[in-house]
Amino acid sequence: MSPSTSDIKERLDLAVEAAREAGEITLQYFRRDDLEVERKGDDSPVTIADRQAEQHLRQRIAQAFPDDGILGEEFPERPGSNRYRWILDPIDGTKSFIHGVPLYGTLVGLQRDGESVAGVILIPATDECVYAAIGEGAWYVAGDDPPRLARVSERLQLAESCFVTSEVASFEEIGRREAYDRLQTACRLTRTWGDCFGYLMVATGRAELMVDPIMQIWDAAAILPVIQEAGGTFTDWHGRPTTHSGQGIATNGPILDEVLAIVRG
Repeated sequence: MSPSTSDIKERLDLAVEAAREAGEITLQYFRRDDLEVERKGDDSPVTIADRQAEQHLRQRIAQAFPDDGILGEEFPERPGSNRYRWILDPIDGTKSFIHGVPLYGTLVGLQRDGESVAGVILIPATDECVYAAIGEGAWYVAGDDPPRLARVSERLQLAESCFVTSEVASFEEIGRREAYDRLQTACRLTRTWGDCFGYLMVATGRAELMVDPIMQIWDAAAILPVIQEAGGTFTDWHGRPTTHSGQGIATNGPILDEVLAIVRG
């Protein structure tokens, strides 16, 4: 194992552990009638659960790797002094969370030199987790079961596929509602099992396609290594494997060209 691989593995171990701890914090507030919801400057919701979970992640990372940078959704960036930067989304799917829907998640991503090299997708309410480091495979854990390899499905055509997304309205926001309509028509099944849960579905072979018209870096950083190591593709709407374009498409691989032909219009 090379020094860089060892460094990433050590960080991934912490990421899985800290994500589970942060997920437990969110569950303390899940489905509570007294949960207060605030609105941020962009009108998106935020709660005490978001903030406490991110604070916990930051503290755990800073204690273990004080020279690493940290970027999270809820607090200002902490610059680092080495090649590594953590990207945190304490509750991906806050709208689902505040409505008592269990399909929200905690995302912990790791960059080296600006590129995503490891990620964790944790769904606290369903007790599912999928995690990966580049070159080390993707691993799925459900409850107390031992980790097993996560693999995308082998379906070859959109007509056989399950398409998931977060919000139909997000296609309309970017003026691309017709892309959603065409994907829905082309696929066997369409559901809004969205946010990071949709990506976990693709990584574990339960869906073939997840599309986000609008993504922030903290939505995407953990996703790319998980999907790629599970054997799939994570790209922007132009087919580029990046977390920096503000949009995302995860597929099982064989259907990518069909999907790109539709979303490119």
